[in-house]
Amino acid sequence: EEGKSATLTADKKVRRLEDKRAEVRGRRSEVGGRRLEDKRSEVRGRRSEVGIEKKVRRKEDEKSAEGGGSGCFVHDTAVIDNGCEIGRGTKIWHFSHILSNSRIGKNCNIGQNVVIGPDVEIGENCKIQNNVSIYKGVTLEDGVFCGPSMVFTNIYNPRAEIRKMDQIRTTLVKRGASIGANATIICGVTIGRYAFIGAGAVATKDVPDYALVVGNPAKQIGWVCECGVKVDPQLCCLDCGKEYEEMDGMVREVLVKRMEG
Repeated sequence: EEGKSATLTADKKVRRLEDKRAEVRGRRSEVGGRRLEDKRSEVRGRRSEVGIEKKVRRKEDEKSAEGGGSGCFVHDTAVIDNGCEIGRGTKIWHFSHILSNSRIGKNCNIGQNVVIGPDVEIGENCKIQNNVSIYKGVTLEDGVFCGPSMVFTNIYNPRAEIRKMDQIRTTLVKRGASIGANATIICGVTIGRYAFIGAGAVATKDVPDYALVVGNPAKQIGWVCECGVKVDPQLCCLDCGKEYEEMDGMVREVLVKRMEG
């Protein structure tokens, strides 16, 4: 009897030990299952996040592709017609319209309610402020600034009842020129390099390089430096130190060569 009792006690201990091991294995399996499920959920979340990012990128690429380029920003309310080219880094804001076959260079900023085109060419690093219309026949070189609500024209003597698109007069705005707010550029003129058209001025004829013009009609009242500051009577910029010289009514920068040693 004592032997049977000892055997039963030993069997109970074995069973308890097996039950304990089974319980531990169950817990480990449960913990492992939770970890596995958490890992799978994490992976699914990452895949979903990556999928959303891909969709966003694809949408941006499609929007950029409409403008013929990539890496530019086009607001959802803006309209880009077929055949346009928009340079990398350029931003086109609310309610603007780029008409067919227009080309805009890199790193330009096109404000709200701007109309460009058709067949207009704009260089790099230009800034077009709100409510500006750049019509067919107008060309902007690099670094041109167009102030808010300034006006370009392309027909000299328009009539509502007579079509005159075959009489477009071309306008060229050269590198670095600035046109102030509410200024008007009558078609057929050239605005020189780094020229400055004052706010509200009406330019009816060519403006020389570096010239500062104001009024209606616009008249020259001085010269401006490339940095936009009016130079002194000795044609020196007191802001950045550049010097200029006048020859035959034109101004050019004096290039000083510094000798070492």
